[in-house]
Amino acid sequence: MKLKWYGHSSFLLTSEAGTRILIDPYYKFLGYRMPVPIESNIVVVTHNHADHNKVQAASGDYLLVNEPKSYERGDVSIDGFKTFHDKVNGKKRGPNIIFRFKIDGLTVCHCGDLGHLLTEEQVREIGKVDILIVPVGGKMTLDGAEAVHVMRQLQATVAIPMHYRTKALGILGRFVLQRWKISLRLREHAGQK
Repeated sequence: MKLKWYGHSSFLLTSEAGTRILIDPYYKFLGYRMPVPIESNIVVVTHNHADHNKVQAASGDYLLVNEPKSYERGDVSIDGFKTFHDKVNGKKRGPNIIFRFKIDGLTVCHCGDLGHLLTEEQVREIGKVDILIVPVGGKMTLDGAEAVHVMRQLQATVAIPMHYRTKALGILGRFVLQRWKISLRLREHAGQK
């Protein structure tokens, strides 16, 4: 299996047989640009936020995977598990789906924008993973220490960090991100009334 990171939470997994799985496409986002279109057999969306759901970045006759259920295409099987984007059962940032991929004899787990530690039931359902792709940026997702905890929960052999600030974000990106956070807080506050 080949794994390519496009920045943020977006990855392309390619099986030995050539099945291409595009995860969390964003197209353009705060200094990142995907090389679109990306020929895909499967497109995975972990949650419905604009920086994770730009399926128009993909091309081809792909299977859209965006629900917490089981899928199969060619030599790949996928299972989705309902989680949340925050520590309050989705009340602040909504739902998230962890996807587990069985590909080329490996178990790969992409956590999307996971915002909480896993429950014992979730750990049992997901099982042991070979490769864990996990957010580490904090604030909107798990931070580094929490990601290590999830890595231990799932007994991951390899962990790949994602969803953290890089130079691609730049000054403009930080400004836009700060405005987006303020807007999100205002919407959350308005929803509490």
